[in-house]
Order: sequence, then structure tokens, then C-alpha cells
Amino acid sequence: MLERIHLVIIREVHRQGSLTAAAGALYLTQSALSHTVKKIEQQLGTPIWDREGRSLRLTQAGQYLLSLAERLLPQFEHAEARMKQYAEGERGTLRIGMECHPCYQWLLKVVSPYLERWPDVDVDVKQRFQFGGIGALFGYDIDVLVTPDPLKRPGLRFDPVFDYEQVLVVAEGHPLAGARYVEPEQLLDETLITYPVETDRLDIYNQFLRPAGVAPRRHKTIETTDIILQMVASNRGVAALPRWLAEEYADRLPVASVKLGKDGIAKQIFLGTREADASVDYLASFVAFARDGNVPSPRLRG
Repeated sequence: MLERIHLVIIREVHRQGSLTAAAGALYLTQSALSHTVKKIEQQLGTPIWDREGRSLRLTQAGQYLLSLAERLLPQFEHAEARMKQYAEGERGTLRIGMECHPCYQWLLKVVSPYLERWPDVDVDVKQRFQFGGIGALFGYDIDVLVTPDPLKRPGLRFDPVFDYEQVLVVAEGHPLAGARYVEPEQLLDETLITYPVETDRLDIYNQFLRPAGVAPRRHKTIETTDIILQMVASNRGVAALPRWLAEEYADRLPVASVKLGKDGIAKQIFLGTREADASVDYLASFVAFARDGNVPSPRLRG
């Protein structure tokens, strides 16, 4: 019979790469862990690992169980932590997943008053998820997903919290800086700087360039907003960012915002949560803070 401890051992051996390291992490002797590993395989009737010297490599059956462990164990751990919070009268930790790179500045404006209102709640922010944002919600790796691209799934809800306009950001001295709006063809000779996100998920590609059959001369990715805008200000490229963010930086950097197309690109930020958590008061409060608090919501400009 498959037991939880079997999944814990499979996950830890995979994480550590060897029985010796896994035994230390699990507070077991190596001989005790080796005996347990053999017992697991005997009980399940199939090899879970291939031995390669001192290393272990998961078999196909082992890979399946590892995938199962990585889906189920976080849910057990989350449930245990929640029960402990109930037992001790604590609120716990609100884990926020980010699928919106430029939203950190916005998040800070929400988190600060939220922490004042909920002194017993800690906030943790995660950006990379093993199964993506939706999978992280289902797998209880996070409690809230901040995303501009909600994917409707049974058991999840997405609340819109603010509207914004996606604009092209250029250096003040750039030829496009004084334009009312930019057409896709005007980016043919440009270096487009974006966050390291698949182009299929970038609005400037999906809603602006690809419908016109246009690609920029070069596409460069940079992790941080500050460096992206420093590069733009130095005329090393152009970037597509929320207008509210571009205008915040325009106070200290020589950059300008230009509408993408005559009608612009209107977007929304959503918070995704699990429907099963609807009664969790501090989580519902965070959504309310994000929706009703002092967050940027500029109108599209002509």
C-alpha cells in the first residue's frame, strides 16, 4: 500500500540526489533509509530507482510517484499548517504568486496597509512555480495568483482589481517620443526589451505585432523593471509596460509613453484564488484591499 511517507522519501531522495544526503534531511541513518527504500519497492512490486554507483535515478514508475508527491505533499503540508494555525489562534501566511512582472510596485502599495490591518498574517511572494500559476493554486503552493491573463478553471475564481493601459516606452529623444500613437510597422527596426516571458503571453506580440505580421529587429529579455527602463532611457531599445508604471519612472528617467495603436491596448489585473478558500477572512480581505485600495487605474488616453 502506498503511504505518505513513501512519497516524502521519493521526493527527498530526488531533491538531495543521494541516499546519504536524503537520510540527513529526513533525520534518519543511511542504513535505515536504505532498508526503507528496499521495502517501498518490495511493497509496490516494481523498481522505483535505478542504481548508478552511489547515485539513484528514478525509473518510469518512480517519475510517476515523484509527480504525485509534488502534487499531493504540498496540500498535506498546507492543511497541517492551517490546522496548526486554527489550534493556536494564528492567521498564518498569505502566499502570493506573481505572473505580472511589473506589478511588484503595485503590490507594495497593497501589502503595506494590508499588513497594518492584519498583524497576525505574514506575506510571502513567489514568482516561479513548478506547475505554473494555475497549477500552483491547485497544488496549494500559493494562495493568490496575480495575473493579467486569467484562465477559468473549475474550483478557481478570478477577481479583477484594476484596469491599466499597455504602452510603448521610449527614450525622450527617440523619434517616436512625440507621436500620439505608434503603428506595428514602426517597430521593425527596433530592439524590443521585455521580461523573460514566452512571447505567446506578451500582449505587445499577441495584440499588436503578430496581427500585423510584424516582428521587431531584435528581442531582448531583462528580469528587472529598473534595468529595462535604464536601457530604454539610454536609447538601447523600447519596451511595453503599463502606463502607470512608465509614468512613475518618467519622474526620474528621461522616458516617454506612446499609445500602442490608435485605440491602445486595455488590460486588467486579476487575483486568482481557490473557491474553497472563500471563507478565509484574511484572504478575502486582501482581495478587497487590492480592489478598493489606493491602486493605479489610469484611463486610456487619447
